[in-house]
Amino acid sequence: FGVVLSVLASLIIATNTLVAVALFRLIQKKGCMGLYFVLNLAVADSLVGVTITGLVTDEFSTHSHHPQKMFCILRMTFIISPSAASILTMILIAFDRYLAIKQPFQYFRIMSGARVAACTVGLWLVAGFLGFLPVIVQGLQQKNYLGKCTFFGVFQPTYVLIIFCIGFFPALFVFIYLYCDMLKIASLHVQQIREVEHIGLSRNSPLPHNTSDMKAVRTVAILIGCFVLSWSPFFIASVVQVVCRECHLYNIIERFLWVLGLCNSLLNPLIYAYWQKEVRLQIYQLALCMKRKVFPFFHVESGPQVPSRGPAPIYAISRSQLQE
Repeated sequence: FGVVLSVLASLIIATNTLVAVALFRLIQKKGCMGLYFVLNLAVADSLVGVTITGLVTDEFSTHSHHPQKMFCILRMTFIISPSAASILTMILIAFDRYLAIKQPFQYFRIMSGARVAACTVGLWLVAGFLGFLPVIVQGLQQKNYLGKCTFFGVFQPTYVLIIFCIGFFPALFVFIYLYCDMLKIASLHVQQIREVEHIGLSRNSPLPHNTSDMKAVRTVAILIGCFVLSWSPFFIASVVQVVCRECHLYNIIERFLWVLGLCNSLLNPLIYAYWQKEVRLQIYQLALCMKRKVFPFFHVESGPQVPSRGPAPIYAISRSQLQE
């Protein structure tokens, strides 16, 4: 389990850091407000990878000293907070794509810098509140702490039910609603473009709006699918554990289903790195830049250099010789 967590944490940190740097450079070039939400998603997922490294050290620790209860609670809250921020940021990304399709002419007026900053700050406040809720409400803590720093080792199963009702279920509902509405709008745009093509008006004036709409719908659909596949088993099994006290699903939830949920933080940057052409180009440019900086140190000349004797001579022939 420690090896799995260490590999997962390393991949999460590496991929999200790379995508975050590419997004930062892209924002400097284009200045699109919607990219700040994607950058915030990469930052939140990177923090998820950083926070779970503490559990990796516990798994590889050889001494039998167990962390104190409050230390374990704080460690778990710092894992939950960026995970909640990642989920909430995906909602903002879906809403940003929805607004760009629904109100394309008023999008830049609505999504101003102040509103983007307010949404980002509010998002982290809500995520921090969800993460530190057991610290505020001590009734959500386990009364009999046995020394093993796990999720259910320090938290009551009721806490998972609260997260499910406040975080997962509303996020899933908003995802589905926004996606269905975006799909309806994009389908309407496709129908209108086909009608224009039918009367022959778009042969000389192609409309790119359809392509951008379908890309946005596709990206949101992939995000929703990965989110549901990653976190649904964890929350469903946790709710079953809350309802059925006699069931002992703690080991399955904490060892397998929770790790599957953490994989969502690895899939998010891969989705944007693969499906977003601009992000791919930025990553490609970063790779070329690193190659130019690193390659000269490892370049080995294969043979002795031949001194140059000037440019090669140019021979001229006549037209009659060329015809022959």
